[in-house]
Amino acid sequence: MNAIVERVRGLRYAAARVSPLPLLVRGAIFLVVLAGLLLAYPVQVLAPRGLLALTVAAVLPAVGPRRVWPTFTALVTVAGWLLATLGFDRPPALWRLLAVATLLYLAHTLCALAALLPYDGLIDPDLVLRWLTRAGGVVLASAVVGIVLAWLGGVGGSAGSQVATVVGLLVAVGLSALLGWLLRRR
Repeated sequence: MNAIVERVRGLRYAAARVSPLPLLVRGAIFLVVLAGLLLAYPVQVLAPRGLLALTVAAVLPAVGPRRVWPTFTALVTVAGWLLATLGFDRPPALWRLLAVATLLYLAHTLCALAALLPYDGLIDPDLVLRWLTRAGGVVLASAVVGIVLAWLGGVGGSAGSQVATVVGLLVAVGLSALLGWLLRRR
């Protein structure tokens, strides 16, 4: 009985020390993951039981960002996208694809941030702002590249797809070279 009382006392003490910024980051994880799941899945799946399952799946990475849950929810989101496009014949719109990819990336980067933040630490809000600014830059650059590649794919009929493929490969090689140079520079 004393062990249970001590555990409850320890939990109350830990809950009293939690600072608000890590909780806000975890709340943002929940909202971003839930938005990604709702956007990826077809409307037919969003019955009350399916919505409850998606909500529970969105809570998991917010509670355990260091565990397997962020990867699990990313796979569930991709499965929802595949189910919508292949199982329910929803046409793959570029805006929806970019939005789901953006939300997956934001969930990933917010989970990485939450894994680093201690629950009871005094964290400078500028740290989170810089982290989100960097993530916003990545999202913006990715969206621009995706839109440009989609535009190139539509130019010139079937030759446009080849041009988009070559440009995409060149961008991938260029980014790989840039990352390699940045790693060697350290």
